[in-house]
Order: sequence, then structure tokens, then C-alpha cells
Amino acid sequence: MKPISFIAAASIALLASTSFSLAEECNAAGTVGTAGSASAGDTSASSVGTAGACRTDGGTTSSIGSGGSAATVDGKAQSKTHVNDNCDKLKAQTKAQAVDQGTFSKSRTKTSTDGDTLQSTTRTMSHVPGEKPVKSTTNQKIILPEQ
Repeated sequence: MKPISFIAAASIALLASTSFSLAEECNAAGTVGTAGSASAGDTSASSVGTAGACRTDGGTTSSIGSGGSAATVDGKAQSKTHVNDNCDKLKAQTKAQAVDQGTFSKSRTKTSTDGDTLQSTTRTMSHVPGEKPVKSTTNQKIILPEQ
């Protein structure tokens, strides 16, 4: 028997012997997400966050994700994301910022799941010295319905 045929046969045997559990249907489910971007001069920054939850007879399952980016031609740019997992609470925060000689752009997204509550907020700001800052806030919150 050729080695590739043996590997294929072994893979099929392994899959056939693996037990699969059926997925439960959600009694209630929801998703939230916000995103934003800012730019000024030669700087830009963006961030995004999303969360989802599914309540079944066996409990609630949640997921969360967040990320961001920042760019500049000659200045400094940074982006960082932090995720916390604490029992039935998930929290994520992303901060992205770019600075170039006093001109800056920044974006921050905070996203969380807390039992049946899902929330995401994104705040952006850009500024050129001598001009008024440009700010924006996007917020989304849902509470999963009771049965």
C-alpha cells in the first residue's frame, strides 16, 4: 500500500470512529458590533469590535472579537487589543492611534458580553492643530429576550 493511501485510510478510520454531538438550537441569540475610523493629515486609525451570544437549555455561549490599525507617513502609530475572560463575562478593548507633529487620529472600541447583555461602543477623534477636533461615537446594546 502506498504511504499516501495508508494515511488517507487511517484518516477515514479516525473520522468514522469519532463521536459527534448534535448542536443545540438557540432559544435566544444576538450579535452586536461597532466600528469607526478617523483620519487627519497624514494619519489614520480604525477599530472594530463584535460580540455574539446564544442561549440554549444548557446555558449561554458567547464569543467576542476586536481589532484595529493605525498608520502615518512620518510619525508614530500603534494599535493594541486586550481581551478579558471572566466566567460568563467577556470584554475586549482595542485602541489605535497615529500621531504626526501634533496632527493625530485615534479610534477606541470597547465590546462586552455580560450574561444576556451584549454591548459595543466605538469612539473616534481626529485633530489638526489650529482646527476644531472631529469626534464620533457609535453605540450598540442588546439584551437577549427571556423565554
